[in-house]
Amino acid sequence: MSKRVQFFTIIFLSTILSSCGIYNFDGAKIDYNVTKTISVALFPNETAGGIPNMGQEFTEGLREFFQRRTKLELVQRQGDLQLEGAIVDYNVRPQAIRSSGNTNTADRTGLMRLTIRVQTNFTNTKDDEQSYNQSFSFFADYDPQTSTLTDVEDQLIREIFEQIYFDIFQASVAQW
Repeated sequence: MSKRVQFFTIIFLSTILSSCGIYNFDGAKIDYNVTKTISVALFPNETAGGIPNMGQEFTEGLREFFQRRTKLELVQRQGDLQLEGAIVDYNVRPQAIRSSGNTNTADRTGLMRLTIRVQTNFTNTKDDEQSYNQSFSFFADYDPQTSTLTDVEDQLIREIFEQIYFDIFQASVAQW
């Protein structure tokens, strides 16, 4: 098959798949003829930890994640798809112990783990069987010997949030 025929075949298949409105290349399974809007309520930070405005940052990031990957219109409330919830756990715990090698000194923490858990309530007003109330969590590790939590906290939170956005997306509209 010539390169020209291959090119037009790919264009044709891409057009067919995207025009039907049910599948896109990010894995979303949405019938855009039925489901047109999404609303994402503020996810407040209900923990004592984290950065200032963590709930607002999570909410804005989740909205952007869905906007980048779907054709859904973001509305303030009462979307065809509705996400709401809260950040319910933020903890930092030792993950690994590093031996000092000296019997007279104490062992040190080798890794610390930041874990964030988000409780999510997803409502699909067009298909209630797709609705759920579920907890999503993820973690990231850092070495306390080379940096403090304050030094790496913003970056760790971004990494954790990206994975949680992905997990919420998969559970909500990709249904893998």
